[in-house]
Amino acid sequence: MDRHDRIEQKLAEVPLFEGLSKKELKLVSQLATPLEEPAGTVLVREGAAGHEFIIVLDGEIEVRKGDTVIATRGPGTYVGEIALLDHRPRTATVVAKTPVSIEVIGQREFAGLLSEVPEISAKLIPAMAARLADLDEATH
Repeated sequence: MDRHDRIEQKLAEVPLFEGLSKKELKLVSQLATPLEEPAGTVLVREGAAGHEFIIVLDGEIEVRKGDTVIATRGPGTYVGEIALLDHRPRTATVVAKTPVSIEVIGQREFAGLLSEVPEISAKLIPAMAARLADLDEATH
């Protein structure tokens, strides 16, 4: 099994991509850049402009609002959609809690993916609304 097959297999396990065809998973893997980052790496900084969507394949990340950890997420989760879909600065800081294996999709590629595979948008929007509510709770 080559690297692309392994990545497509991992992507198929991400709830956001559940039910996508092999062709659609291949498109996602072609648009994504694989990265390995050590624990402690800041992947996203609160308040910065957002230009990428990040999918966690292995390891754990922490989502922080100010100095408060509001979530810990593991394989199959993603971050970055709010800044890309709502054209706003990053709503939280995301740090690799352990060494992580991630896939990064740039803003232009992400927009193309959503137009090619509309099912992804249908899953992203309710998840984004829930995350915004969680962020709102964390700040009050």
